[in-house]
Amino acid sequence: MKIERRYMAHYLNAGFGGAENYCRLGADLEEYSPELTANVEKKSNILGQTSVTIDGYQKQGEVSPYYAEAGDPLFEKLQEIIDGDLVLDDLKTDIVEVKLWGETADTTYPAVREECYIEVVSYGGDTTGYQIPFNVHYTGVKVKGKFDVKTKKFVADEGL
Repeated sequence: MKIERRYMAHYLNAGFGGAENYCRLGADLEEYSPELTANVEKKSNILGQTSVTIDGYQKQGEVSPYYAEAGDPLFEKLQEIIDGDLVLDDLKTDIVEVKLWGETADTTYPAVREECYIEVVSYGGDTTGYQIPFNVHYTGVKVKGKFDVKTKKFVADEGL
């Protein structure tokens, strides 16, 4: 059975180091696909053989378009980044990828929370509305757990 795209949810923490405030990405997006740009090294030897080593990924996702909505906590944080020319750890937050497929007894689903940095690409837009497209740069610091889609709370698995 194929899994519909809507069952892979991405919740970005608009709290940026403060209280958790997860906002689901996707209202205006036709696509969100984090790219896994691999660090690949290929070596050929004198026997004509090639060895391949993949030693890491530079994962990044693009959120475009992103339409600003008054009262939305993610919009407020993005506008704060623009107004304050924020850099470094002021851009650090986390994103939770939630797997909404499969049976569950309640509103919690398997999830992975990953540290990330937000890069605002531009702001303004056309007559369709005020837009703030941004990139999500993943750091690779991950925690497995469960995410409650009703309360929008992440709970890490025990023993991690």
